[in-house]
Amino acid sequence: MKNIVVLTGAGISAESGLKTFRDANGLWEGHDVMEVATPEGFQNNPELVLEFYNQRRRQLLTVEPNAAHKALVTLEAYFNVHIITQNVDDLHERAGSSRVLHLHGELLKARNINSTNEIFECKQDILLGDTCKNGFQLRPHIVWFGEAVPLFEEAIAISEKADYLIIIGTSMQVYPAASLIDFVNFSTPIYFIDPKPAITKSKKNNLTIIAETAVTGTPTLVASLIDK
Repeated sequence: MKNIVVLTGAGISAESGLKTFRDANGLWEGHDVMEVATPEGFQNNPELVLEFYNQRRRQLLTVEPNAAHKALVTLEAYFNVHIITQNVDDLHERAGSSRVLHLHGELLKARNINSTNEIFECKQDILLGDTCKNGFQLRPHIVWFGEAVPLFEEAIAISEKADYLIIIGTSMQVYPAASLIDFVNFSTPIYFIDPKPAITKSKKNNLTIIAETAVTGTPTLVASLIDK
């Protein structure tokens, strides 16, 4: 089987009803990104940061995978499919995708403030004073700005083996995730699905732009790839 690598961003989750955090002013639900998505923000006001992610977690539990998530699952009958997502939700997994790498962490998991090794399933609110068995405060298992992206090397290795690269619903402005396009083979076909695509054919000669939403463009592309 050929390898399909899929890079997904906030656009695919937005169509399930999830807010994409950042609005046109660069604010996340009215908060500056430095307040709620950095280690410094957590140190300065941990209660604010915990509640910010508690609200995101509660919302996640009310939404369902959409047609784009489900279409990617269909591909697994015909290709080796690896999804590399910038999203912290579990919608790919709930749809049925079997290989999902979360570059920026997972909202339904937690870890203590001193370790990235002990990771816990977490569907409830995290409050100040909630600790692990060793007494350390819990925090969302999210890669904040300024922190290392621990799975990036694995994402590179996956991208290098791609026979096809599909990019869905991402601005291609967040690094290092956006640089994964540069690790696929020069001859690898690339499909970019987004109503307002952030890259042009001048960037990649083998790029096909599908200027549609995730829920319309993804099922169409999947059907085309299966027909091939």
